Amino acid sequence: MPRDKRKVERRVIKPDAKHNSILVSQFVNKIMLDGKKAVATKLIYGALDIVAEKTKKDGIEVFEQALKNITPILEVKSRRIGGATYQVPIEVKGRRKRHLPMSWLRDAARARKGTSFDVCLANEIVDAYNQAGSAFKKKEDVHKMAEANRAFAHFARY
Repeated sequence: MPRDKRKVERRVIKPDAKHNSILVSQFVNKIMLDGKKAVATKLIYGALDIVAEKTKKDGIEVFEQALKNITPILEVKSRRIGGATYQVPIEVKGRRKRHLPMSWLRDAARARKGTSFDVCLANEIVDAYNQAGSAFKKKEDVHKMAEANRAFAHFARY
């Protein structure tokens, strides 16, 4: 973050080579560990192929729909007012709207045990597409928390 009032320039993320999709490229960057982008790319492509086999549809379309299904509309943010901390529901905007579902999908796939990561990721994508699974449950939990704290919405300053 610069000390003066200049705007921070965002890096331009190039689309991936196989599917020409920026979403897949961003997801590769989320999955990647220790800078091993080739390994992450191979895992995601393998997972998308498994998804295409399971659903008999294009893997990219299923992936995009799964991300839409687990994208949150509201979330809660802690706000300290007069010595008390309130969970204030706010709308999810911008880059965070893309970041949260990808992170939830990644974490849910990593939490699954028993098979290789690409199979776990494919199963989690199919579950999110069918509005089930851990990532979809995470979205539902976030929405329930925001709904339960709707009384504190007037504290939001955004």
